[in-house]
Amino acid sequence: MTKKEPRYYFVALDVPAEKVEDFSTRLFDMGAKGIEERDDSTIQKGINGKVTLVASFKDEADAKEAQAKLPKLVGARVEELVGDEWRDAWKAYFKPFPICPEMWIAPPWEKFEPPKNQQKLVLEPGRAFGTGLHESTALVAQILYRRRADLKGKAVLDVGTGSGILSLVALKLGASKVHGIDVDADAIEVAKENAQRNRLAPKCTFDTTALKKLDKEYPVVVANIEADTLIGMAKDLQKRCAKGALLILSGILETRMRDVEAAFLKGTKLAHAMQKGDWVGLAFELPAKK
Repeated sequence: MTKKEPRYYFVALDVPAEKVEDFSTRLFDMGAKGIEERDDSTIQKGINGKVTLVASFKDEADAKEAQAKLPKLVGARVEELVGDEWRDAWKAYFKPFPICPEMWIAPPWEKFEPPKNQQKLVLEPGRAFGTGLHESTALVAQILYRRRADLKGKAVLDVGTGSGILSLVALKLGASKVHGIDVDADAIEVAKENAQRNRLAPKCTFDTTALKKLDKEYPVVVANIEADTLIGMAKDLQKRCAKGALLILSGILETRMRDVEAAFLKGTKLAHAMQKGDWVGLAFELPAKK
């Protein structure tokens, strides 16, 4: 008997950048298992200057049901992929690149040595978010580099760790240990694999512990998640910050910067903001006394 090849179903739609969060939330409410964003900063570009959202669904019926509920103006279409070759197709485009000053990201299948006195982080994102190519990820890495003196010897909490990239960048920049959490169990396995690749596993804890269930405070907390999610977890993120902590947030479109600021400024001070393209990274400082 011939083995049937696996089939994967997606709904693709094209939305303005300022509508990404609204439609992402809507797609997750419809049962999407994951969402990829394609824009001018990604390998596969968006269409007509818009952001293309590609949402994966359990089966064809769920994908078609979601398509029918979306407004016609976004051009929602159901896409089907057969077999597993697509999983590795993107690797042809993933080349070594600098994520912040003095540090390069390189996939394990590329033979690469960074320039003298610069570091290399070997990364295989696998089924998790986080190659470092997206502007929101690069922003956190660059803020960590800028604040590396504050990072040295400190423990870091990485909320929504994905591939573990920001946890590993933090360790390379001098953090003593990291705890990365994510709701996706597959992402946690990928993060653990990347820690092992870079011989950093002894300094890492990766698990699916919910933010609300953590009972420890950290001197450095990072979260690269979309704005509405950040706003919803503002109190819980601040509870995990130790006295005088550094809190770094990204995944924020420029149009939502003020909303995120407003949610976090009570009890914190905005130290600085950085921008790449349409995306913003924010660094908050908490008072030395609570």
